[in-house]
Amino acid sequence: MTASDYRITIIDSIEQLSKERWQQLAKNAGPFISYEFLHALESSGSCENESGWQPCHIAITCVPQETVSIFIPGFLKTHSYGEYVFDHAWANAYAQHGLDYYPKWISAIPFTPVSGPRLLSDGRTVLTPSLVSEIEHTLSEYVESEFSEALSSFHWLFPDENTSNQLTNSSKTQSHYLTRYAVQFQWHNYGYDDFEDFLNALTSRKRKDIKKSRRKLSEQGVRFTHHTGSEISPETLQFFTKCYKATYLKRSGHVGYLNDAFFEQLVETMSDNMLIVTAVENEIAVASALFFYDETGLYGRYWGALKEIDGLHFACCYFEGIEFAISKKLQLFNPGTQGEHKILRGFEPIYCRSHHKLRHASFHSAVADFLQRETPHIASYFNQARNALPFNKGFVPTLKTTSVTAPNDDTYNHNEKNDET
Repeated sequence: MTASDYRITIIDSIEQLSKERWQQLAKNAGPFISYEFLHALESSGSCENESGWQPCHIAITCVPQETVSIFIPGFLKTHSYGEYVFDHAWANAYAQHGLDYYPKWISAIPFTPVSGPRLLSDGRTVLTPSLVSEIEHTLSEYVESEFSEALSSFHWLFPDENTSNQLTNSSKTQSHYLTRYAVQFQWHNYGYDDFEDFLNALTSRKRKDIKKSRRKLSEQGVRFTHHTGSEISPETLQFFTKCYKATYLKRSGHVGYLNDAFFEQLVETMSDNMLIVTAVENEIAVASALFFYDETGLYGRYWGALKEIDGLHFACCYFEGIEFAISKKLQLFNPGTQGEHKILRGFEPIYCRSHHKLRHASFHSAVADFLQRETPHIASYFNQARNALPFNKGFVPTLKTTSVTAPNDDTYNHNEKNDET
């Protein structure tokens, strides 16, 4: 396909693309890449220029048919919050040299460190090196003309394997993207019949610890209720948002990135993909957690509590999630980013990655050097976490635990080679 066969357009609102076409491109892509989720972020005001999350999506249209063949969710950022790929040190280095790191462009799902498609395609258009360059050029021209500022860099955060491969393969003959690795923890369903069956896969000590923790909460009068679909009443949602705001305020001094309108719209448009777990102590609600799910996975996202109770967070956000995943026969449960405490509760380490390209050549090389030094430490951390898993010695996992290859794969070696030249 030649450049005359397609047209690259910047879209500053998801409403500019038909919902029907979006659903065709994003079929089976997960709840966070759904039209409903991104539309709620934009229409609620959670993602807009004032919040530092200016929608800046990419649509690639096949000219003969005049239909969108590729859609890339993207945003212009004036800060690095809510991304979970931490580049504040890079921004500080720019500032120390009198340069602007912001605005930058990222392809990501705001406030959602869950790997997934960042390149929605019908297969008619291939992400070639020349197309990648055209996308970058179009973005740079757009920012300079609309905002009279220079775009510093391009970032693809938490892409799935397909997006990653297309992006890194397309860069092998041109200025490449740098790959950055991170470790998350994910629970896998090895065909468990119930929670007790899962516990039987753990060592005796960890099994006893978890049972003791859950029993202690039960003796304190703590129980949990699950709400999905039409069971998510206005009162259930209001209590969740109250907990979410209270906990966010306590930790960070503000009530959170996401507002009431965002959560209310989600319940209206995608409640069948939502689970709210409410913790009740002696018939008084004390905490709440919000999860999303589809046919294959459960994803823990937001949590809050009005009362400090020992072990409540683990029970509400992890154990209740595992119970739900087993009951729905879901293959995986991603409880959120970071946290070594997840290991001893049966959550296995997985690699996730991001890709970065800085337009300033010297800073691009400096980041490449940093990543080359950082990556072995990430691999070491992954191996230590894997060795600390609490499964019985006789327990043999039957599923592939991650589709992302280790940091010494061909992509990383290619980047190292290019850095040296």
